Amino acid sequence: MKYEAVLFDLGGVVLGSPLHAIAEYERELEIPENFVNRVVATTSPYGGWARLERGELNLEEFYVAFEADCKNAGHEISAREMMTRMNAATAPRPAMLKAIAKLKEAGLKVAAVTNNWVVAPDESDSHANAGGVHRLNELFDVFIESSVEGLRKPDPKIYTMACERLGVTPEVCVFLDDIGSNLKTARQMGITTIKVDTPDVALRELEAFVELELLAD
Repeated sequence: MKYEAVLFDLGGVVLGSPLHAIAEYERELEIPENFVNRVVATTSPYGGWARLERGELNLEEFYVAFEADCKNAGHEISAREMMTRMNAATAPRPAMLKAIAKLKEAGLKVAAVTNNWVVAPDESDSHANAGGVHRLNELFDVFIESSVEGLRKPDPKIYTMACERLGVTPEVCVFLDDIGSNLKTARQMGITTIKVDTPDVALRELEAFVELELLAD
């Protein structure tokens, strides 16, 4: 198959993984592994995390709502501290940035499809990452943010939006994400998916699909 476009998640794909920072915070608090992720999943679509990513809450409102979600699930956390740590973990991955540039040079379209949150102008840099996205806009042909669109992965509408804005069908797209549920929905729509655990391994898999050398200098 001739692929025409590649869709990228940001945190955990183009940027370092915030999941690692969450896991470390859980260990320090001595709460169960994956507790935060389970709270996010079980409270969706109406919990604090989902509402933040759809742009329905600002960060200060989110801290209160998500701490309540966690307390109701059995453990107390500082949502502010957790988000600060997540922000610090999401530095750009050079190999991914190079790969995106090479895809564009080869004539493929590239899009970012990210779940993120709104940051007010007066909020500190330690919380202003919003998934590390805003400095990356110019790398992509299409840039889709959950907090702007009012949609979040894995809602299929957000993938349809990406395809429509790129001018392609799902069948000619490859999508990279580090969360299985996000990939599952995309795959059901006909999009080829790659789960990102290690960036180089994922890029090798992408190389095979698009028939390009992406890791070579």
